[in-house]
Amino acid sequence: MIGSAKVRALLEDVLRRSKADQTEVLLMGQDAALTRFANSAIHQNVFERNAELRVRAVVGKRVGVAATNDLSEAGRQRAAERALAIAERQPENPDFPGLPQPAPIPSVHGYAASTAGATPEQRALSVKTICDLALEQQFNASGALRTDCSEIAVANSLGVFAYDTFTSTSLKTVMMGPDEGSGYAERASVDMEQLDVEALAREAVDKTLRSRGPGALPAGEYPVILEEYAVAELLDYLAYVGFGALSYQEGHGFMAGRLGQRLVSERISIWDDGLDPRGTPMGFDFEGVPKQRVDLIRAGVAAGVVYDTQTAAREGRQSTGHALPAPNSFGPFPMHLFMAPGEASREAMLRSIDRGLWVTRFHYVNVVHPRQAILTGMTRDGTFLIERGELARPVRNLRFTQNALEALASTQAVGDRLLVVGGFGGATVVPALQLGRFTFTGVSSQ
Repeated sequence: MIGSAKVRALLEDVLRRSKADQTEVLLMGQDAALTRFANSAIHQNVFERNAELRVRAVVGKRVGVAATNDLSEAGRQRAAERALAIAERQPENPDFPGLPQPAPIPSVHGYAASTAGATPEQRALSVKTICDLALEQQFNASGALRTDCSEIAVANSLGVFAYDTFTSTSLKTVMMGPDEGSGYAERASVDMEQLDVEALAREAVDKTLRSRGPGALPAGEYPVILEEYAVAELLDYLAYVGFGALSYQEGHGFMAGRLGQRLVSERISIWDDGLDPRGTPMGFDFEGVPKQRVDLIRAGVAAGVVYDTQTAAREGRQSTGHALPAPNSFGPFPMHLFMAPGEASREAMLRSIDRGLWVTRFHYVNVVHPRQAILTGMTRDGTFLIERGELARPVRNLRFTQNALEALASTQAVGDRLLVVGGFGGATVVPALQLGRFTFTGVSSQ
């Protein structure tokens, strides 16, 4: 890491060099380490250190962006000149409101020394715990343990300066057993010491044991219990197709024209909060704007979307602190998603279903129709038939094609615990769900 004082001096130097009407400088530094394992043995350990400087130059209503990882004086000069040259050749963007003004940045606790200082040996010991428990059952374990330490700083010619360091860690494993059995477990955190590796490994082992010898089940509509992994996948894709202001304004997201309307069950509340320490907090966005909590769905009703500076200006609003790095054609994005927990235990949800399906997670998910929030994908690594309130037997993976809002509208119970798993760019914090109906359209041959 470069450090706050040196970063400020570096960014201010670029601002002085720029000849644009307005200039923004974004520095993103990262130390990323990854330990991969397969066949119950480590096969790869990698470490990458990189720092990228992005200069956004504004000339009237023209905007240009140049990026470099050459932080030398010459590299900074070239980036400033290139951004200006690009801006001068761009058509005017009538919607561009100018760069944001400075505002107080909230303090967050998104850094853990245990993660930043994690060694290959420490990661290997965690992986060994997983592999040893898998080998006791003659299972093959695969997966990855990742530790990241990031440094992000934003400055602009209007006086914005935001700086912080962040850490994150994620651990995933898939275990494969005989007779097509497989099991999955995942955790994410700011602090590597908070990962309960043994509990994760035992969860995957138990799921693999239960899933031996799956049988076929006809396609159709079933009541389901979705574990937290499956819920997080649905929530991330809802964010992708509807929770940003650009898709709302352009009319191709499912929130367009529906604010204030009931979309899902009143048991469902979803929000984005980059300041909540239960996730992977970050106090500002990539424009240096302080993050705000945004209620997206409140008790089943569409409550809001997230904004960056440009989409907010279109509606005469303030940015909610959800800008992605420029240049960005996607618009603002929620990276710190939460779903409110309920009061139901997994056991209680299971007992309440006479015949249905238990789904561990989804995989190979794709968007069919963003305006209608229709998704398709497969179940994976632990799908079970529920009969008379018990897990009766494992079943082969099924393909689903489902309007996610309609599925959430059928919510019958919400789990009483939250799990932190990796999301699109940050972490997603969710409970398990019991849904009254979910449509499965095909059966896997394996």
